[in-house]
Amino acid sequence: DLCPSVKNILLLDSEGKRVAVKYYTDDWPTNSAKLAFEKSVFTKTQKTNARTEAEITMFENNIVIYKFVQDLHFFVTGGEDENELILSTVLQGFFDAVTLLLRNNVDKREALENLDLILLCLDEIVDGGMILETDASVIAGKVATNILDAGAPLSEQTISQALATAREHLTRSLLK
Repeated sequence: DLCPSVKNILLLDSEGKRVAVKYYTDDWPTNSAKLAFEKSVFTKTQKTNARTEAEITMFENNIVIYKFVQDLHFFVTGGEDENELILSTVLQGFFDAVTLLLRNNVDKREALENLDLILLCLDEIVDGGMILETDASVIAGKVATNILDAGAPLSEQTISQALATAREHLTRSLLK
């Protein structure tokens, strides 16, 4: 309970639709509850000017830190008793890591084309709500290393890496 935690990290497009989201609590037990939360938080924040630096708001007894760039909206949600500075650091780490991984070309199209990198990025930042890393260069470095380790034995790969490797082998065998 003493360790700061994150309830969710959302990456939405300029219409409030999902690009990449991760939920770490059961506060929103169903997919429809999650979608309703995303729509509500997007509607509440879309009129603000969170383009130069992150903004903060209280929403449904949660602290929401958010920032917009191009046609993407980044959100980090924590409980009402969480430290806003820590949540802001998580948001900034996520934002900066995505910027590094997408080579400063942060927009919806590029994000969707590199969704695997963004999801790996989320996994490096938070695990089960616990904050693991907020340094963007460390996060991007770990994600890049994971992508480069596709030749590693399956036992040492993450599930997503193993699936990507299996998909690649299957594709090659079907094309022969």
